[in-house]
Amino acid sequence: MVTIQNEYFSIPQICDSGQCFRMEKTGDHVYELVAGNRYLKIRIEENETVLECTREEYEEFWKSYFDLESCYEDYISGIDEHDAYLKEAAAFGKGIRILRQDVWEMIITFILSQQNNIPRIKGMIRALSRRYGRKIEMPDGIIFDAFPEPQGLAEATEEELREMKFGYRSRYIVGTAKKITSGEVNLEEIAEMDYPQARKELMKLPGVGGKVADCICLFALHQLDAFPVDTHIRQVLDARYENGFPFERYRGFAGVLQQYIFYFDLKGEK
Repeated sequence: MVTIQNEYFSIPQICDSGQCFRMEKTGDHVYELVAGNRYLKIRIEENETVLECTREEYEEFWKSYFDLESCYEDYISGIDEHDAYLKEAAAFGKGIRILRQDVWEMIITFILSQQNNIPRIKGMIRALSRRYGRKIEMPDGIIFDAFPEPQGLAEATEEELREMKFGYRSRYIVGTAKKITSGEVNLEEIAEMDYPQARKELMKLPGVGGKVADCICLFALHQLDAFPVDTHIRQVLDARYENGFPFERYRGFAGVLQQYIFYFDLKGEK
């Protein structure tokens, strides 16, 4: 078991922040998470969060996954003291952290996210994983479906995916998988690129426009200058920042602030 203090780490806030779709609340103060080929059970206590994994697993994977080596208090303290809205949003969602998720999984996830809602996105990911992913059994007997590999989805057909109610996204999923398996787009190379380069390269994939590319850059590549703008964020920016959001001031962590804004707009008092 590994325990994390809750002050700047909230699993419920991360779960509802729109970046992770394989985390589920499964009981009172209990969450389960699948990340790649790994499974984690999480318990929320009054002052701390308990990760039910070994210290070795934590050091090898989960510490980086949850970005627990970064100081989010520093990001919050860097907010303009005159920006009352942003300070309130950050205080409201200060337990959010930017996860370091798998690039391939985030590409497909955010293709699926277009014109969609969170429960349906989760359902589509479960269906994809059940049909095209590997079944993995943990030592304690828990069985889960891993996210499909690119080759698995490259061999799928649009017809199969349309039968699964994926609609127009079916073409994007198959086309993207084929571009990656053929080597036309190289995910390892993208992982080494800076934000503008990676964003441009990702947009070569079918169904990946600017907003989806920004989500992948932020939630997989951990490029914190990425600032995805959806309808929620656009409305906030128009209402609160008539002269434009001060990206220069927040260079290097604007994406963290995007999550505070998104979560506050979603969950805060209107």
